[in-house]
Amino acid sequence: MDIISQLQEQVNTIAGLAFNTFGTLQRDAPPVRLSPNYPEPPANPSSAAEDAASLAEQPKLMSAALVKAAKQFDLLVAALPLAEGGEESQLKRIAELQAENDAVGQELQKQLEAAENELKQVQELFRQATDNCLNLKKPD
Repeated sequence: MDIISQLQEQVNTIAGLAFNTFGTLQRDAPPVRLSPNYPEPPANPSSAAEDAASLAEQPKLMSAALVKAAKQFDLLVAALPLAEGGEESQLKRIAELQAENDAVGQELQKQLEAAENELKQVQELFRQATDNCLNLKKPD
């Protein structure tokens, strides 16, 4: 897999981790009183000690996973080749590559046309052969 694909995959991983982290924090957050004008939020009847321990540990694990993914992304970015020269040399290289691409495209187009002509010839010969077989004629 090339470096750009790895970077894209890592960005997707980071996005998934962030999405899951925020969703889990939102889902598991204890109720909080927003204003003194509102009544106290209902207490959760489950074992509060276990929930508090898991709620305290879960964000640490998730943030560690996010940091690890971000460090992996940084390593991939550091592995990218450095740009040689300035912007002008890059634009020149792009123009060279584009010209090469155009030349290869024209060559492929010529080969495609030649292959289409050959296919037409083969189809015509096949048509003639089937006509001869159906008509029980001897080939010319």
